[in-house]
Amino acid sequence: MVEQATELEEVWKPRTLVGRLVLERKITSIDEIFRQGLKIREPEIVDMLLPNLQQEVLGINLVQRQTDAGERSRFKAIVAVGDGEGHIGIGSGKARQVRAAIEKAVLDAKLNIIPVRRGCGSWECGCDKLHSLPFKVTGKCGSVRVVLIPGPRGLGLVAGEAAKVVLRLAGISDCWTRTYGSTSTLSSFSTAIYNALKNTYRMVTPADWAR
Repeated sequence: MVEQATELEEVWKPRTLVGRLVLERKITSIDEIFRQGLKIREPEIVDMLLPNLQQEVLGINLVQRQTDAGERSRFKAIVAVGDGEGHIGIGSGKARQVRAAIEKAVLDAKLNIIPVRRGCGSWECGCDKLHSLPFKVTGKCGSVRVVLIPGPRGLGLVAGEAAKVVLRLAGISDCWTRTYGSTSTLSSFSTAIYNALKNTYRMVTPADWAR
């Protein structure tokens, strides 16, 4: 991982202020970027600060569009990236080839990466370990609404396959889910889960006041 970071430093030429600060080691943590409310506009920033990032393809669909020249077909890929330690991103990409679509989706997911607040909000557990969520959160996208409920240790992820992948990459290992709407639409379903995890930092807790 250290060798990969060194190689990236040699070839990467930042185009933004945040990128230059990361390359100069003035910013050494991605959480520092979030605390300052800065925008990540270069995927290399995520590569530098989260070298253990994992990626999973949630789905690939064939999309067709009617043009004056005839029918145009492309592949659409939806990808999730995360480090399993409280950071998650969802992205999509379209291209004529599957590999190119996945690569575009990975870059988009890195630009959309967010922090996830973890904890133990289950009344059945109370272990204070970062295995679940600190409280119930809801996320929406289109007609899909997802409710994530904290679960006790050992429960696992009570969710669909796509939701399990996103939650696992975010570092959530025990959780209940409730879904409403057209959950068969993968893009809306995965984005609703992403928005629910994003909402974990939109609620103020007593611990925040103590800081």
